[in-house]
Amino acid sequence: MLLIYSSVTGNRWKYITEFIIHKLAGYSFHVTNDLTEYRSFKGASVNYSQQRIKENEIHIVPHKLLEESDVHEQQVSVIEYNGKPSFFHTSVTSDFHFDIFAASFYLLSRYEEYLPYERDEYGRYAHTQSLAYNENFLNRPLINEWVIDLKTILVKKFPSVLPRESVFGFMPTYDIDIAFSFLHKGWRSTSGALLKSISKFDFAAAAQRINVLLKKENDPFDVYEWLYALHLKFGLRPNYFFLVAAKRKGYDKHILPTVKAMKDLITFHAMGYPIGLHPSWQSGDDEKLLFAEKKSLEEISEKKIQLSRQHYIRFDLPRTFRKLIDLGITKEFSMGYGSINGFRASIASSFPWFDLETNAETGLTLYPFCFMDANAYYEQKQTPAQTFEEIKYYHDTVKKVKGLLITIWHNNFFGSDPAYRGWKEVYELFLEEVVYWDI
Repeated sequence: MLLIYSSVTGNRWKYITEFIIHKLAGYSFHVTNDLTEYRSFKGASVNYSQQRIKENEIHIVPHKLLEESDVHEQQVSVIEYNGKPSFFHTSVTSDFHFDIFAASFYLLSRYEEYLPYERDEYGRYAHTQSLAYNENFLNRPLINEWVIDLKTILVKKFPSVLPRESVFGFMPTYDIDIAFSFLHKGWRSTSGALLKSISKFDFAAAAQRINVLLKKENDPFDVYEWLYALHLKFGLRPNYFFLVAAKRKGYDKHILPTVKAMKDLITFHAMGYPIGLHPSWQSGDDEKLLFAEKKSLEEISEKKIQLSRQHYIRFDLPRTFRKLIDLGITKEFSMGYGSINGFRASIASSFPWFDLETNAETGLTLYPFCFMDANAYYEQKQTPAQTFEEIKYYHDTVKKVKGLLITIWHNNFFGSDPAYRGWKEVYELFLEEVVYWDI
């Protein structure tokens, strides 16, 4: 057990210490502000105060962030320390030249997203505003890396107190935005799409649509049996997120949940996998719609829904997550960008959400993703070959820190639509040549 002496108290300190020391580093610990108790303790000791107290300790000097309870602009200056970007630098005489607790809290809480910021074309927090992007560490799970350094120092200083070992994990997830390309769209939508193809002299697309409707071909987006076989082969247990808004509008172009085929699809997956809500774009502006969508998914699946991921990764802190908590959501999978791949919270591990406005830890656990096919294709303009290298990089990077690799794929990328040629093979190759060796 570690004994930590701290001159800092409060919710922020309690939250980040529990997460860094226990969850990530794997140590049991006790915190004291009693100097007599700390000085007399002969075991593994961490001193989180301005002055060194005893010789046999790890000394970390506090930054002011964890002592505060409000949110305001912080002076953040990033420099290289031990081969890694770092900030909130303190005394060079301490064992860590920066405050790992305050710096981790800043990134993990998404502190910068509570300050005034520029929005992207979809009204979301623009990744170009983030510290990680501007200081070139968006592609690194920096908090995990820092904690490895901390563990190295602790093990060297106190070899008799060994931490719990972390284990690498892989969690594939799928967003079912548009379950079928041609089927189950309704006669009006189908007729309009067919006429549009003909007017553009795209007779191949028109012929394909007709063949699918006549059941001479499979729907281009119907890849569910293939995915099921893939999961069986590699022993994977993925999470599926379904868009079930009551009507199509704007960015919500899904198959309606009243359609029998959609109900059957949800029911099938709910029997074998964890499923979650994919809140529609519309529900971001109307809390009643969010409630109705969750109720609809629960009625169809006959399951209590506790997982969610926002459509288009559209969320605002703290408003969106508070609504999800009120709805009974306990696991949230939106912590990443819908505009670029990388580590939005600079971490490759799940973590409890801390609401900066209320200055309190919540019961909502965030599961951050670092790769999404739509980012690679639409935003980063990558080829399938480039994407294979990118996802392999994220796999190797997360495995190195023994974190949790979460990926997002959409069913349409695996189908027969010519626009996504080669992407199905990328996923198969990734599972076959990369993930297979971890199983």
